[in-house]
Amino acid sequence: MNRVFIQLGPLTIYWYSVLILVAVLIGYNIIVNYCKKLGYQTSNIIDMLFSLVIWAIVGARLYYVIFNFSAYEDNLLGIFMLWEGGLAIYGAIIAGVLYIAYYCVKKKLNFIKMLDIFSLSLLLGQAIGRWGNFFNSEAYGGITTYEALKSFMIPEFIIQGMYIDGAYRQPTFLYESLWCLIGVFILMWIRKKYSNIVGKQICFYLIWYGVGRFFIEGLRSDSLYLGDFRISQIVSVIMIVIGIVGSIVIWRKKRIPTSSKVVGGNDGRI
Repeated sequence: MNRVFIQLGPLTIYWYSVLILVAVLIGYNIIVNYCKKLGYQTSNIIDMLFSLVIWAIVGARLYYVIFNFSAYEDNLLGIFMLWEGGLAIYGAIIAGVLYIAYYCVKKKLNFIKMLDIFSLSLLLGQAIGRWGNFFNSEAYGGITTYEALKSFMIPEFIIQGMYIDGAYRQPTFLYESLWCLIGVFILMWIRKKYSNIVGKQICFYLIWYGVGRFFIEGLRSDSLYLGDFRISQIVSVIMIVIGIVGSIVIWRKKRIPTSSKVVGGNDGRI
């Protein structure tokens, strides 16, 4: 699979970078439009996003390097070669959540509501970003056969892209992308029907993505490990538990109208 999107003289632009940029731009527009729909000013969102993206990328790379350090210990400069791949979404999520928490404390904003606002864009961004793994020939599963992949009506170009190291592989990147895309449509429905319930969207995200990632990670042959355990499955379980507990707490509380002071002050500032 050709990782290069376009070559402009000495400048090489990779599919991986292009897809991350596309995910960020689409996510930004979704967030801004949603805030406008709720009647919120978007100044704080715009102020936050630039730093948030940077910290998410740093977190994604740091997470990957920490649990795969053997690949870099003899070439420390390789840590900075992001275009080669090696960004872990859980690292991005952890770093992003920490930065959002910091920003919300600094600006006195509602942290949970902010996570609600970002949840749909994050899930869609993951659906898009997984295709970067496809072009980089990563995030794949165990060995399978051409016939098995064809029987699942997987497009030919994906099947051929999954021919890695002399064998056909399970396209786990595709499974996760589709799982996230299905979740996007469900979350859109939740957002429309239950937008007045603070925390419901992020709880759905935690449970939906956690469950999908737990099982899909079990199919992967390039997982990051902590001892005998797959790191992503451990994080997935934690996410699921937090999502379930959060959902129980939400349904035991009164619904909070969107016109209330859920984010920022009474003037609708975020």
